[in-house]
Amino acid sequence: MLYRNPIGFAATALTLLLSSLPAGAQVLDLSKYPDIVAQWRRPAGIGIQWDQTRRVGPPQQAPLTAEYQALYDANLADQAAGGQGADPTGKCIPPGMPRMMTVVFPMEIIIMPKITYILTDYTEPRRIYTDGRDWPKELEPTFNGYSIGQWIDEDGDGRYDALHVETRSFKNPRTFEASGIQLHEDGQTVLRERIYLDKSDKDILHDEITTIDHALTRPWTITKNYRREPNPIWHFNDCDENNHHVWIGKENYYVSADGHLMPTKKNQSPPDLRYFTQSQK
Repeated sequence: MLYRNPIGFAATALTLLLSSLPAGAQVLDLSKYPDIVAQWRRPAGIGIQWDQTRRVGPPQQAPLTAEYQALYDANLADQAAGGQGADPTGKCIPPGMPRMMTVVFPMEIIIMPKITYILTDYTEPRRIYTDGRDWPKELEPTFNGYSIGQWIDEDGDGRYDALHVETRSFKNPRTFEASGIQLHEDGQTVLRERIYLDKSDKDILHDEITTIDHALTRPWTITKNYRREPNPIWHFNDCDENNHHVWIGKENYYVSADGHLMPTKKNQSPPDLRYFTQSQK
């Protein structure tokens, strides 16, 4: 049958789709949810710092314990000398949570009946379970952790206004940002988020994130802001592609443009070549 009316064609296609669903399948009514199914980017002028209101590095004023402040200072000294410090992403280790929400590359939010997905071109996908489940008795630690969320109608108008999320069970190493602010090695971080649209500008999305971690003297709360991209284009970014950093033992070296191993720090010792023998003349 030929349809001249595109609306009629779409309605028929939807009817056919719904009729093909198995009995008991859930159909999502997106009109009950905030309009966040979109591509979101960091606002213009905002870098990759954790707290967007402060510059990257020491100006973040992270509430670190004395032990983790000392680790941070040593990390900064190593970075100043040319090393990578505590930042694990140079090894192509995923940034994990909460650093994933800095959105180095654009993110996409997809709402499904039981799961909300957060996807980026930079790291592995994040799943937020919204089906009312409780915490599993056993959890395998991952860089993104395990997230359970609940959609909340905050003003009682029958529509959801925000997604409240708690995330636990983490694998390490993880840092808040590239300056090397580390989370505790025990992986017992608890993250609480409130994700919601700005009331005055629906093209701005907020993520209020509270980090509870043994590397911190108190919970650390910041708010990430993102801007909707009306004409999204997606690119795939592979960390392994053209990564010239090489770790040998605990040392970081660099492969130069001509393919030779070179130091990253002044007076850096060469790698141990005990398993190589010089050719005999």
